[in-house]
Amino acid sequence: MPPPSTPAPSRTAAIRVAVVEDDAACRASVVQAVQAAPDMRLAWQAAARAPALALLPDTPLDVLLVDLGLPDGSGLEVIAAARQQWPDCAVMVSTIFGDETHVLRSIEAGAMGYLLKDLDAPALLEEVRSLHAGGSPINPMVARKLLLRTVGGDTPAGPAAPAAPASALSAREAEVLRLVARGHTLEEVAQALGVSRHTVRSFVRRIYDKLQVGTRAEAVRAAARQGWLDE
Repeated sequence: MPPPSTPAPSRTAAIRVAVVEDDAACRASVVQAVQAAPDMRLAWQAAARAPALALLPDTPLDVLLVDLGLPDGSGLEVIAAARQQWPDCAVMVSTIFGDETHVLRSIEAGAMGYLLKDLDAPALLEEVRSLHAGGSPINPMVARKLLLRTVGGDTPAGPAAPAAPASALSAREAEVLRLVARGHTLEEVAQALGVSRHTVRSFVRRIYDKLQVGTRAEAVRAAARQGWLDE
C-alpha cells in the first residue's frame, strides 16, 4: 500500500485589505496597487462611512485603510467598528488631517498607523506590509507632534526662541504653494515634484486647512504675509 501523499506546503496567505476613501482618484490608485500586489488581496472598497459599516461583517480583514473625512460621517466610526468586528485587524489612517486632535482620536478608536496623504501608492503598500508585520507606521510630522506632547514641549534652558506660527507650512508645502502661486496647474506641479496629481491635491488641501483659506489667492496672500513664499 503506497504511503499517504504529503500535502504541498501552503503559500503565505495574502494580506486581506479593505479601503475606505471618498476621493475617487485616490481610491482607484490604492485599489489598483493592492490588486497588483502579489502578497495582497482586496477584500472590498467603500467611498463612505455607511457602505463601509455594511461591508465590515462580510469578510475578515488583516488591514483596513481608512480616511477620516468621509461624506456621510467620520472614519473614526469605521475604525471602532472594524476593531470590534475583527480584533486582529490592523487599522491604518490615511488622511490630510495632521493635527493632534485627529491623531489622538484615531489612536483611541483603535488605529495602529497614521499617515498623511503625501505617499504614492507603492510607498503606501510598503507601510501596509510594515503594519501587518507588527509595525506602527506614522507620519514623521505627526510623530513629532505626539513626542512634543508627551514630553510637555520642554526645551533646554536658555534664551527663549520666538514661537513658530501654529499653522506654519512644511518645506514641501511651501514648495507646492510657491509653484501654485506662480500659476502652475496641479499637473505641472506634480510633474515638477515627481509626484502624482492626487498627492499635490492633498498638499493643497492641507495648505488651505493650515492657512484657514478657501481659494488659491487667499492662500498666496496669507503665505506671503508670513514670508513662507520666500525661496
